[in-house]
Amino acid sequence: MSRTARTLADVDEAHSGRLAQLIALKLKPGDAIALHGDLGGGKTTFARALVRALLGDDEAEVPSPTFALMQLYDAPRLKLAHLDLYRLADESETDELGVADILDIGAIIVEWPERAPALLPPDRLDILIREGSRPDTRTISITPSGTWDARLQRLDEIAAFVGYAPNWAHAQLHYLQGDASARAYARLHARDGERAVLMDAPRLPDGPPIRNGLPYSRIAHLAEDVTPFVAVAGALSAAGLSVPTIHHADLDRGLLLLEDFGDRVFGRELENGTSQADLWRAATDALSVLHRTEVPAAIALTNGASHVVPRQDRGALAIEVELLPDWYWPALFGSPIPADVRAEFLAIWNGIFDKLLALPTGWVLRDYHSPNLMWLPERDGARRVGIIDFQDALVGPPAYDLVSLLQDARLDVPADLEAVMFEHYCQRAMMDQQRFDAAAFQFAYSALGAQRNTKILGIFARLARRDGKPGYLRHVPRLWRYLERDLAHPELSSLRAWFDRHLGSEQRARPIEA
Repeated sequence: MSRTARTLADVDEAHSGRLAQLIALKLKPGDAIALHGDLGGGKTTFARALVRALLGDDEAEVPSPTFALMQLYDAPRLKLAHLDLYRLADESETDELGVADILDIGAIIVEWPERAPALLPPDRLDILIREGSRPDTRTISITPSGTWDARLQRLDEIAAFVGYAPNWAHAQLHYLQGDASARAYARLHARDGERAVLMDAPRLPDGPPIRNGLPYSRIAHLAEDVTPFVAVAGALSAAGLSVPTIHHADLDRGLLLLEDFGDRVFGRELENGTSQADLWRAATDALSVLHRTEVPAAIALTNGASHVVPRQDRGALAIEVELLPDWYWPALFGSPIPADVRAEFLAIWNGIFDKLLALPTGWVLRDYHSPNLMWLPERDGARRVGIIDFQDALVGPPAYDLVSLLQDARLDVPADLEAVMFEHYCQRAMMDQQRFDAAAFQFAYSALGAQRNTKILGIFARLARRDGKPGYLRHVPRLWRYLERDLAHPELSSLRAWFDRHLGSEQRARPIEA
């Protein structure tokens, strides 16, 4: 890969700190930031800004590790080691620091890296800091190695994008923990106090074809760029719901600058003592408003393009439930699922899909649950619920989003609260929808709940086994509890029997290993 170096002249401390914040956005396990330059030239100042950016704390104490050689930090995204090798007499003195182990799960920042070059991994940034033309400025030269070349180019695009307005060009950037997707987010703090959220979502290349020449993302109708987000945001806003205002967009590069709804995500609100019943009732009412709104045949965008919301078809439903036999089963049993057991599983689901696909359709936002819902109590009615994730929206049975909310994979929703909110939704639907069929909706709710919880069991196993994210496994017992509720519906008796035979109570209680 090419090594495209770039040099920034006369960089003051504020600009240097913002550069460190940008680099922090793309830092990942296995990386090194190698800081070169003379004694007292500004390496420690830059390292301190980078550590604070990763910690998300501008006031964090970041001592120089000159005498200790290494200082460790547990940042939200990764473990970080700050090394100062100025006093190193021999490279062998680093053998007991455990740098290789740190790089397996984190990153390192190294001052005086030339004193132990063997420590440096292939993926790194070499940053040379020299005196500028004025005493308060520096000249910073950056040389990427490994995958940093592409990442540095992306940071150039981000800097140019947010630089469209002066207040954002000089804003502080703070990484925001995102979801399990490839999208990344950062909060921008402008000097005038204004805030916004940057969505960094470049178009991703298709994965390998897995069926009929199509990759998983195409079969499951997952958004592949930011166009669906922009389109659906406009439609939901017009329906009277709270979605982030889009301040600035570059659809080709996958960059959006969004309204910042703050930090009052539903899960945090619960921790702070807000009533779960109040939150979930407001979110249920917002769904009632959404489901009174027809899905447009096509949503026009300002650039002349349009977006057609895909249908939640058999292919999408099936490829998702297959995640359980393909990922959860091998993780649990240590071997692939037998072909006949898998075939029986899919045959049962196909019968369920026949019934689901014959039902009335409407908006399906797909990930309508606590991590993607914000509490905005200063607003009125349905707009008190801020919705931040909807780019994968489909046209399908509306019960999908209600069961996503009332059987939240990330936190417990008590069965009695689920029952009350389900009844509340149905009462409103009977007033709002002339042909609302309560029995058919109950079947759809249970069947789609079973489909969703089956899918998520597979996804969490995949995140643990393939992507090295075992933290999701703590939610597995909750998913089984929800699934047991769903399988109690009489029309799901065949599916319940399959689970009881092959993944009974003993197997459901058995933890799977990452």
